Amino acid sequence: MFGERYFATRDRISDVMLRISDLAQETGGQVMPGDPNGKLYDPFIFVVCGEVNAGKSTFINGLFGHELCRVNVLPETHRVLCYRHGSPACDVEISPLLEEHFRPAPFLRDFNVIDTPGTNSTMRGHLEIIEKRLPEADLILMVFPVSNPWGSATWNLISDLTKDTLNRVVLILQQSDQRDAKDIDVILGHMADLSMKRTGQVPPIFAVSGKLAYEAKQSAPFAADLMRASGYTALESHISRAVCETPERREALESWHSRALEALMAVDDRLEELSTGINDHARFIESLEREIDNMRATSVNRLPTHLEEVAAVFENQAVGVTKRLRRRLWAVPSIIRLFTGDHTGHDMEAIFIGRLQTAVEEVAEKDGSEVVDACHAHWQELAERVRESVGVNLTSDQPIEETLSTAKQRFVQCLGSAARQGIGNLKVRNQLDRELRRRNVALKSFVSVALVLATAGAVCGAQGVPWLPWILCALAAVFLTGCVLVAWLTRRAITREYQQRLLDTCGAFASTLYDDYEEALRIVFRDYASTLGNVRTHLAREKLAIQPRRRRWHDLFLTLKAIEQEL
Repeated sequence: MFGERYFATRDRISDVMLRISDLAQETGGQVMPGDPNGKLYDPFIFVVCGEVNAGKSTFINGLFGHELCRVNVLPETHRVLCYRHGSPACDVEISPLLEEHFRPAPFLRDFNVIDTPGTNSTMRGHLEIIEKRLPEADLILMVFPVSNPWGSATWNLISDLTKDTLNRVVLILQQSDQRDAKDIDVILGHMADLSMKRTGQVPPIFAVSGKLAYEAKQSAPFAADLMRASGYTALESHISRAVCETPERREALESWHSRALEALMAVDDRLEELSTGINDHARFIESLEREIDNMRATSVNRLPTHLEEVAAVFENQAVGVTKRLRRRLWAVPSIIRLFTGDHTGHDMEAIFIGRLQTAVEEVAEKDGSEVVDACHAHWQELAERVRESVGVNLTSDQPIEETLSTAKQRFVQCLGSAARQGIGNLKVRNQLDRELRRRNVALKSFVSVALVLATAGAVCGAQGVPWLPWILCALAAVFLTGCVLVAWLTRRAITREYQQRLLDTCGAFASTLYDDYEEALRIVFRDYASTLGNVRTHLAREKLAIQPRRRRWHDLFLTLKAIEQEL
């Protein structure tokens, strides 16, 4: 179809404008308005004039390769017929002399065709309607039959045209297939001379055959030979130039292109604003994270005070466990355990660990509550600042109260486990076990000798041996007394040394707990900082969205530059 380059450029600009509007809407900018002049999609208007039976309908059908107008030997056009795009096909009578025919043919979207009755029509009013339509036409096609290209009615109409209208006239010598090429050349020469005499200028003149052009375009495959023979190739090239070079439409294209470029530059400014805003928001979130880290550092700096409390708890529990050990090491219980098994070391360690863990967890519960309260108060103020600065509601996967409560429980559990493991690492029980084993060996020796002597005394008494049983029993009592004395002496030494070792390890325990306490605090504030996750996710999505938008902007810019070259 003729004018393809113009329509391709127009559609490219239209597509670019739509894509710019989409990009502007995505970035929160101003959506680009439509066609600034309202002319780009106005169809081109072709007015076809000529005498009765000049072949106007056949010419139109050949021009578009579509049976738009009825063709007959007798005059078919009694009214001015305006062909427009519309579906379904219908005919609308505007006046007794004017009809609008709506057809679903795609080319009618861009070209409206006005088929007129003969210029020599005897019906009144035809000529007036034709003359009214000529000024609005983009192209006026004056059709002459090859049998009589001198019809005065058509030439009179041409002679009365203004200079501006005359510049849009094309002379068509129709039915050229009915004459030899030499005759056609002669006729064209006479038409040019006559035009010069009547108007003072020679419009473009084309000898064509509408019949051959229609057959060529209807053939499958396309009949190129028939098309060349029809003469329509040169005519359609002229129409294409007229379509593409119409000053008003070129001005509309350039205006639309200029508006599109302005809108694209506005989108570029908006993208720059978004990038700057995202960077500012990222720095703001980093400052919030530093605030949270400073809160953690402040809590860590308070550790020596907290560890003093833990040390006091450790000392109290060490004294309490030592008292428990002292009661356990009485002579009678100690002698009984010689026969039942001695688990004093394990029991003392378990008691000490249990008591110390409970005490440390109580301290951790108190500290955790203070930290959680501080975080909750900070979060209330933080949410408002985030909403004002970033425009995002500070939310998390679970309520902040639940997040902080879970963090506190983890903090308490972490310190309780650290206390249990710290006591085990001190290895105080190993020394106690060794001392208890040595003590039990001594006690076993005295108890064994006493039992042997008592048994021997009993045997001698049963045999009736005088005085010996009393002597043996007395010796057994001596050894048993010695056992009690050893138990008493070693009890004091072991409990005193055990207590001292526990107190000596208090510093090592506190040092070990320091790192665990700091790590537990780090986990609490890490959980608290996770409440900023949705803000980070929002910023990450916005940052990721900038890059494809930048690429789209770059593609649109290159497209506009290519269109600028075409214009």
